[in-house]
Amino acid sequence: MYMPKISGMRGFGFLTSSIGASSVGVTCAAALALPLALPAAAVPVRPAPATDRATNSVGLGAAPALAGSTRSLPLVPLTHERVHGVAPEQGLYRQGVRHFSLVGVIWDNPGTQLHGQVQVRTRSVATGKWSGWQDVETHNADHGADPGTAESTSGRVRGATAPLWVGESDGVEVRVRADTEVTTGDGRTTPTSAPLPSGLRLELVDPGAERPPAGSPADASRTGGGMDEAELSVSAVNADLAPLGAAEIQALDKKGTERELLTLRADQVSGAQQAKPYIGPRPRIVTRRGWGADEKLRERGFVYTKTVKAAFVHHTASGNKYTCSQAPSVIRGIYRYHVKSMGWRDIGYNFVVDKCGNIYEGRAGGVTKAVMGAHTLGFNSDSMGIAVIGTFNSAKPPAASVTAIAKLTAWKLGLFGANPKGKTYLKSGGGNLYPKGKNVRLNVISGHRDGYATDCPGKKLYSKLGSARSTAARYQGR
Repeated sequence: MYMPKISGMRGFGFLTSSIGASSVGVTCAAALALPLALPAAAVPVRPAPATDRATNSVGLGAAPALAGSTRSLPLVPLTHERVHGVAPEQGLYRQGVRHFSLVGVIWDNPGTQLHGQVQVRTRSVATGKWSGWQDVETHNADHGADPGTAESTSGRVRGATAPLWVGESDGVEVRVRADTEVTTGDGRTTPTSAPLPSGLRLELVDPGAERPPAGSPADASRTGGGMDEAELSVSAVNADLAPLGAAEIQALDKKGTERELLTLRADQVSGAQQAKPYIGPRPRIVTRRGWGADEKLRERGFVYTKTVKAAFVHHTASGNKYTCSQAPSVIRGIYRYHVKSMGWRDIGYNFVVDKCGNIYEGRAGGVTKAVMGAHTLGFNSDSMGIAVIGTFNSAKPPAASVTAIAKLTAWKLGLFGANPKGKTYLKSGGGNLYPKGKNVRLNVISGHRDGYATDCPGKKLYSKLGSARSTAARYQGR
């Protein structure tokens, strides 16, 4: 059960007394006399299955419009054959559709896995040519809110593949085929007649346009930069680090970061002796406003846990065919897919990293706070999720991305006193690797597969985590 707790703006979330009494709290920033936003209802009304779910958001006052859309198209049988009443091959072909840049396939029951192959090909707006067939990662059940939480039991959550970034397109063809055999744990294959999940739909996501450049930080800090209430609440929880409406949180050197943390600790624990903290320099972080998050998409309010004891590293499995200048669009697409298509309250990851090493704020609630994500099913409490944009099963992750993981974890884990090279215990919330309630010993910097039986974050990225741990510890001064 989630107990609502309201905490003020001053200080980092792990030091506020309001969080210490409960593992989870729901809060909205109370700074600047903003009206408090109540959490969404426990069981929101599920939207009717419309053929076209387009959402355009228009800010109040001077806030710019961030038009984006999600078009949801039901798949149709491609064969007369039926397995338990369901066609084992489904798909569709469409030309001349509203422009989109990211695709995925969803289905009704989030507890049902898609045992099969999903492939898409798309037509480029720029060239008018069709791509080759591309595989879409089907095993996405390992991401999501922990069982029994308000987010997982909202009634809006759906099963889904990973999203795939395809670039601006105006035509699509998709085919979904059920497996005819499965591989058992000992490596043998056996025939299967498992049907495809019910309610298969293709999601075509337009991430929307880039946000126009904001005014000066000084003006934004005084006026809110024309932001509406939802935008102000997201920006306000980072007000200790950047002005309201800022597109980025600037980097801070190690001494400045240490002074910042020691000052905060002195404020929170009066008269306590202060030891020199192990913490890495604060890295530059692009805020949600900086990558153009439409704050009207997510649920209102923020959800926190007690602390951050571990970081789980992921890949987005959205492909590697993007440029660094496109990264904000990719993140907007993933955000929209997580919320509008999969039914989550916000983007699942706490932070996102691109191939150039840029770090982006993920789920709303404050970059210094213990924000509960939906990244590692069963281990979202007292942890954070970092996703590198790309697919790294066979492709090597860029060195800049691995360095960014080290910089981010050295700083964020340092806020909570965690050693990047150390071990910690997390209690499982339930999953396919560890039963609910089991205390599991994990690396402080773990891969997604350490908490759930999955390929994520890909073999090549997973192999770089040892380097990230050592580098992060060095940044902390250990």
